[in-house]
Amino acid sequence: MATTTKIQPRALVRASGGPRYAVALAVDALGTGLLRPFLLLYGVTVLRLSASATGIAMTVGVVVGLACMPAVGRWLDRGARSTVVAASMLVRVLGVALLLATPAGHVWLFATAALFLGIGNQAWPAAHAALVAAVAHGRERDAALAAGRSLRNAGLGAGALLATACLAGGTTALQALAAVTGLAYLAAAALAWSVHLHTHPAAAPAKDRADGPAPRMRALLAANVVYVFCLNVPEIALPMVLVTQLHASPVWSAAIFVANTVLVVTLQVPVTVLLSRFSRRTVLALAGVVLAASYLGFLAATSLGHGWSAPAVATVSVVCTIGEIIYAGSATALVTALAPAHVLGRTLARFQLSTGFGLAVSPAVITALASHGSAALWGSLAAATLLSATAVATEKDQGTRLSGCCRRARAGS
Repeated sequence: MATTTKIQPRALVRASGGPRYAVALAVDALGTGLLRPFLLLYGVTVLRLSASATGIAMTVGVVVGLACMPAVGRWLDRGARSTVVAASMLVRVLGVALLLATPAGHVWLFATAALFLGIGNQAWPAAHAALVAAVAHGRERDAALAAGRSLRNAGLGAGALLATACLAGGTTALQALAAVTGLAYLAAAALAWSVHLHTHPAAAPAKDRADGPAPRMRALLAANVVYVFCLNVPEIALPMVLVTQLHASPVWSAAIFVANTVLVVTLQVPVTVLLSRFSRRTVLALAGVVLAASYLGFLAATSLGHGWSAPAVATVSVVCTIGEIIYAGSATALVTALAPAHVLGRTLARFQLSTGFGLAVSPAVITALASHGSAALWGSLAAATLLSATAVATEKDQGTRLSGCCRRARAGS
């Protein structure tokens, strides 16, 4: 099995789409960090909507935005790459413009803006993965995907920090941040489109399995819905547990979130490269084991005395972040390796549907489980994640089954 043993920055940038595309990713992430964490606050303070109406509108926008994924997949399978990435950014420009034009009290216009933002946020991951898959192959592609995630998290974190510093300006500052976000999306779209990357499935290397049917990946897609809960643990589960159950200072939640971002930015590429000596499916199953262990660690940490629980939760959160890093470095890489080139777009779209669905339902599931106590929350997450890891490990790749059938046929002839 080919492995990536060294990290060469210039080669990594080329494998990720080139310097201009890397700048586009950074600008897009910076703009997203300026607004996305404060979109709920924008609806409540600027548009004077109720918190519940704002939250429902945002959720509906995310869920309905998933409906665009089949069309995005077909577009990618026709060879488009940088154009789809640019389109995912441009549709968010439209969402920001509509957000700025929404008068106070108009929840439906806010919901429409959230829908356009949701469409762009759902379409981008699949489009980005398809673009990287057209430029890089094998384990170099895995490292490039990891580098893109690291760069995006850095941009999101920087944007969120900058926005936090500007929030003292009140509603005017929020409107200004939204305007800057729209400009950032527009600049990023222009940079991404200027890459002019278009491919044809037939041009893909034979080693990337350009022929064959689309993989079903039923167990993988179902497991991914559970795996993706880990992305909302630092943002939703831990703050809720620390503040409402352990009555700890909100500083602990902020420190955990910052540590999560720093660890992802610094370790995503090295960990992905380090684990490239193992099969992607094995690494993804390992991610589930690590995440399940961290959930059990949170359960143990919350049972300690109030003076020890918060530091213990913060310590275990590092293990959870490592599991998240392993998951993120192997999941999309496994999907791109399994998919024949002529259906890569549709396969990535199906994977993004499972990711988007998991992200959409996880806040409601986490809060519902937490209302029944720590054992219900962390025990259920640990059990579901271990079950998902088992399903990932035992699922047979479609290509393996087909080649096995061919070998048996030749043996019988």
